[in-house]
Amino acid sequence: MPLSEHEQRLFDQIERSLAEDPKFASAVRASDPRFHARRRLLIAAFVIVLGLALVVYGTVDQNTPLGVAGFVVMLGAAAFAMQSRRRSQAPDLKSVGGTATRRTRSGRKNGGLLERLEDRWRQRPEGHR
Repeated sequence: MPLSEHEQRLFDQIERSLAEDPKFASAVRASDPRFHARRRLLIAAFVIVLGLALVVYGTVDQNTPLGVAGFVVMLGAAAFAMQSRRRSQAPDLKSVGGTATRRTRSGRKNGGLLERLEDRWRQRPEGHR
């Protein structure tokens, strides 16, 4: 349902006043999960580059434990980046009827691929048969 002209003007005025408040903008940005996910991805990328530098330095210096440690650091940072990316793409909170519930892995079915495909087949819209 579109807003009336009066409501649209009020909405624009509120939007302008909120955009001019730097304290509010930083508070909203700090609570934005995408901001945190982006920051975690940048940190992970930096640590991956650091691990790569350790691998190269360990290879050049012929220090095998240092090279292995660099590889482990790279592997851990890549796992952290993938986890952060997955978290940023999946919504954590669902609001239904005024209540918010956190989605957990235990809520998922532990069935195999075939069971999930069968469930999707049963739940598809009737017009797609």
